[in-house]
Amino acid sequence: MLQFLLNCLGIGLVVGLCFLLSWNKKEIKWKLALKALVAQFIIAFLLVKFPLGQQFVKLLSDGITAVINCGREGLLFVFGPLADSSQLGFIFVVQTLGNIIFISALVSVLYYFGVLGFIVKWIGKGIGRLMGTTEVESFVAVANMFLGQTDSPILISKYIRNMTDSEIFVILVAGMGSMSVSILGGYNALGIPMEYLIIASAMVPVGSILIAKIILPQVDKVQNISNIKMDSKGQNTNAIDAIADGASTGMHMAIAIAASLVAIIGVVTLINMILGYVNISLEQVFSYVFAPFGFFMGLDTNEIFMEGRLLGNKLILNEFIAFQELGQLLASLDPRVGMICAISLCGFANLSSLGICVAGIAVLCPEKRHVLSRLVFRAMLGGVLVSILSAMIVGLITYY
Repeated sequence: MLQFLLNCLGIGLVVGLCFLLSWNKKEIKWKLALKALVAQFIIAFLLVKFPLGQQFVKLLSDGITAVINCGREGLLFVFGPLADSSQLGFIFVVQTLGNIIFISALVSVLYYFGVLGFIVKWIGKGIGRLMGTTEVESFVAVANMFLGQTDSPILISKYIRNMTDSEIFVILVAGMGSMSVSILGGYNALGIPMEYLIIASAMVPVGSILIAKIILPQVDKVQNISNIKMDSKGQNTNAIDAIADGASTGMHMAIAIAASLVAIIGVVTLINMILGYVNISLEQVFSYVFAPFGFFMGLDTNEIFMEGRLLGNKLILNEFIAFQELGQLLASLDPRVGMICAISLCGFANLSSLGICVAGIAVLCPEKRHVLSRLVFRAMLGGVLVSILSAMIVGLITYY
């Protein structure tokens, strides 16, 4: 019962933190926030506890995993034994990051043929009507279930210049709190169950709107656009071009992740070497600083500090580092605890994403660069809170 109460207080804490971060506390529409919070509980219940929802998540998980595994044939052809863990052991850059190239190409084709645009449009319309948000911001929030933080705004790029600061903030928070489909295989290869990743992704749109509209409420007059036409083909001339473009994007993504990890892990090792003179480590610092979130998730004492360490690694360093550690620990954790921890780590919200978001979206609308720069740091904090809130809601749903 104590854990249940702590979990409830934790949800209140997240909302309270959003209130403290808010630019305009008097204009917060609490009716919208309450509606979004109830919707998050319903989504979590349908996906985690409702039998048909559980079957849907399982089928979708198996389907995505099967599709991701298709990319392994390409890796085996190009890299040979390096792509086969049974022969040469686990090689991160090939077996984890390599599949990003295939999935990125596949997503690019679906994007070109308008499949993703169609799904985004109709789910976005439903969420927009439920939340009372504009179609533009609703579409981007939904698109982040599939695309990355700089890819989803492309769908509505021609409307960005007329968007209010609050609408743009939704784009930023949704991007920070989400994961692209292209990268799910990489997390899964680290041992994170695909079901957990799907549940976290499904909770991004409404959760992002909830967090964003508390931190930056809508006060400016919005442009009324009743029939948004989304850019589905981008710069591609045909399907082959889309595949090539997606593969190139995936390759650059994999190289960028690998380079970041080499640099980050090296820097962390250097910092730990220095801190070693006073018998502490960066991980220990993280475990204490972020432990309160684990406490209000209702975790046990040892798990509280573990969760604090993982959250610190995700926010300050990189979610791959956090997921790799969690993947190694999952077998020793209660499944409920493992699910909560995994969902709390989902999303691109970390310090390195600050520049990526501003630069990536500013390319689409240079005149909004100063707005993006002003909003992006709180958007990163909002993205962290999106994942933590989702984890706490799932924790409550799975308590009984």
